[in-house]
Amino acid sequence: MRTSSLAKVAVIGVAGVMALSACSNDSGGNNSSNNNLTQQPAGSGSNANSNKTYKIGWQGPLSGDNQQLGINEYNGTKLAVEQANAKGDLGFKIVLVESDDVGTADKAPAAAAKLLQDPAILGVVGPAFSGPTSATGKTYAAANMGLISGSATNATLTSSGFTTFHRVVPTDGTEGTQAAEWLAKKFKKVFVVDDTSTYGKGVADVVRKTLASKGTNVISQGVAANTQDYGAIAQRVTQSGADALFYGGYDAQAALFAKALAATGYKGLKMTGNGGKSSVFTSGAGAAGNGWYFSCGCQDATTAPEAKDFAAAYEKMFNTPPSTYSPECFDAANGMIEALKAAVQKTNGNPTRKDVADAINALDYKGITTQVKFAPNGEVANATVNLYQQKDGKIVMLGKIQDQS
Repeated sequence: MRTSSLAKVAVIGVAGVMALSACSNDSGGNNSSNNNLTQQPAGSGSNANSNKTYKIGWQGPLSGDNQQLGINEYNGTKLAVEQANAKGDLGFKIVLVESDDVGTADKAPAAAAKLLQDPAILGVVGPAFSGPTSATGKTYAAANMGLISGSATNATLTSSGFTTFHRVVPTDGTEGTQAAEWLAKKFKKVFVVDDTSTYGKGVADVVRKTLASKGTNVISQGVAANTQDYGAIAQRVTQSGADALFYGGYDAQAALFAKALAATGYKGLKMTGNGGKSSVFTSGAGAAGNGWYFSCGCQDATTAPEAKDFAAAYEKMFNTPPSTYSPECFDAANGMIEALKAAVQKTNGNPTRKDVADAINALDYKGITTQVKFAPNGEVANATVNLYQQKDGKIVMLGKIQDQS
């Protein structure tokens, strides 16, 4: 089912990227054009909003090594839109437009251009990853395009001039600090490896700094995300005598690392962050993934009581249970829909992108994972970091990481 869904969305996304890649390289002209677009109201016809259709975008990976996290998020977003349309009480219809950025910063500008150049798109759920957000945040801000991400966690994203960026998850600063504090309670020597990406190095640096402040002996190394052979770094970790390992990176690479560590006989505790928590890690690592821990500012929608209806609807629509960041993007999308609704009402059916961005700033929407309410810098008002562990081929939630011994 996932393969079929991916094929459909990826073809559309790639076509859009190819068509617009030339435009995305001209940052000056692109910004000017998009500023003009934000002044054009979306929708057409009379003041009867029921005859109107508005668009929202979604940006994230639908192909490449980290596509599964993107599929999780796109599905959660799609479910929110389809439920809103089915209820029939909005007074208008919503169309969701996806744009595949492959989860990489170099592909992100073209993916953003696809969404920005359609004047009917009034807000974007995403970008999904921190690197693509860093690469496009200022362009989106210049176009007054409101963003709500369900997973981009690099701490600097809300202090980099991305004035229309918001997120419903805790930062790597919060997650990394709590993960390190948990490790420091148990171990005196920790090896920290990162994949050198915006996300991976960002969270790993927080873990390193926090561990050092607790008096823990920290050994560090960066290993590029395109590495395929983790034998050398696994051997170094094993020979270091470190009691524990923390890996800052994504699921496919974490799985390769897990297998290499098992091959070298490493016996210490093994942990990674939210980027590693997915079915891609579980299937790729196999038995070598059992015992691994994961910190994540995300909810297990398969067990959380408040997500029961969401989980049932998700499985019915996609024939698979919701996974990492599916519920967070469901909340992000519903927050965007609420903002769009408010902007439509305020403008008598003729909202601009700025109207929607302003409505996002004013949100106070109760989601299934958090209260979707933002501080002036775009950070969510309340967020929780949970601890997970893979047991017998399944990643299970242990509870709030601060409550774990």
